[in-house]
Amino acid sequence: MNLTSVQRAPLQTLGLIDVFSPYDGSLVGSVANLGEHAVPGLLARARQGVKDSAALPRHRRAGILEQAARLIERDAPDFAGLIVDEAGKTLRQAEKEVKRCINTLRLSAEEARRNAGEVVPFDAYEGSESRQGWFTREPLGLILAITPYNDPLNLVAHKLGPAIAGGNGVILKPSELTPLSALKLVQYLVDAGLPEAVVTVATGGAELGKALVALRDVRMISFTGGFATGEQIARGAGLKKLAMDLGGNAPVLVLEDCDLDATVESCVSGAFWAAGQNCIGTQRILVHASIYAAFRDRFVELTRAMVLGNPGRRETDMGPMINEASARRVEECVNQALQEGAQLLCGHQRQGATYAPTVLEQVDHGSRLWREEAFAPVVMLAPFDDIDQAVAWANSPEYSLHAGVFTRDLAKALHLARRIEAGGVMINDSSDYRFDAMPFGGSKYGSLGREGVRFAYEDMTQPKVVCINQLG
Repeated sequence: MNLTSVQRAPLQTLGLIDVFSPYDGSLVGSVANLGEHAVPGLLARARQGVKDSAALPRHRRAGILEQAARLIERDAPDFAGLIVDEAGKTLRQAEKEVKRCINTLRLSAEEARRNAGEVVPFDAYEGSESRQGWFTREPLGLILAITPYNDPLNLVAHKLGPAIAGGNGVILKPSELTPLSALKLVQYLVDAGLPEAVVTVATGGAELGKALVALRDVRMISFTGGFATGEQIARGAGLKKLAMDLGGNAPVLVLEDCDLDATVESCVSGAFWAAGQNCIGTQRILVHASIYAAFRDRFVELTRAMVLGNPGRRETDMGPMINEASARRVEECVNQALQEGAQLLCGHQRQGATYAPTVLEQVDHGSRLWREEAFAPVVMLAPFDDIDQAVAWANSPEYSLHAGVFTRDLAKALHLARRIEAGGVMINDSSDYRFDAMPFGGSKYGSLGREGVRFAYEDMTQPKVVCINQLG
């Protein structure tokens, strides 16, 4: 893939970043490797983008987003193929991500048109009877968007769509592992009529990111990624709004009255979607002891039946992890858990970047694998007798995104939804269900802001009050 008009770089570069296929190591494309010396040039362009975006009337913002969605829908196979090539997602999963991206842009267009502000009822309060007015939603200015590799198209759309709808300029720093889908999306936005400077793409490594985070011009940082990077950003950001979608360690509670077959199928999908590289992927499944053996046996059976291999083949259920280093990391983590007494039910074979879907039981609750996000195709099963104990286990990590509950008893489900500490509780769905219009974010440590188009749009805009005093 060649550099496009959205990444012209008469800037100082450190050469090129080569993007390789996680599956076979082939070269997919190259992008400019920009260091911190490129930041002044990036900022100059971004400042113009702030002006250009704010000058767009709402109908133009909405029209651009809708046109981009139409163009992506027309070329959906190209986008899906690129996701397969650079991220290693299976074809079916990549096609779903493209559809979600289209939906995200259309939802953003709706926000641009409808979410403009509200009338303020001044006369509802004594002493303000002579006043009337309203507030509008105005752009923040410059948004720094930092995106991960695991959803290289739709997670970029979740930052760009609301930002553009709100009239902001954006500096976009995509993952250096998967920048090509982001560049393609930005090019399609430009083709749809977006002024080129509105989104400034900055591709590079950690030093570039650190310099961008420190920019005084940046009004908000929207980051999706890991806790260590999130903490570094928070320390270096200064007085800026922060929205962070950090890690998860999703628990799923399976009660004795669930639909067993449907529950197992949902949990297998939730555990191994995108090779487990999913912040809301199912990691810990707590199953009532009365059905534990039946659940375990069926879960292992379906896991073993998964088709691994070439992500470009439609029949493939799971492709590689993002690179061999990630696969080695999880292999070592599972080895440690096994040394600590965990029992292997299936999986735990690695070939290059491909790590077989792995199921464990009897995992020590003090182990790293139980306490931290695996971000890998690894799931742990554990039986419970007492629901209070299961809830305590579910809530034991210091951070949380989503959880799941499977039961036919609505009263039990709602009771558990209140007690589970999570940003979302999916009832009779895997923890990895997400709809692009719903609020999405974490609970407890590291919870900063919400994604979901309307909620991100409101984070990326600020109220401006107009109050008229009708004297006399």
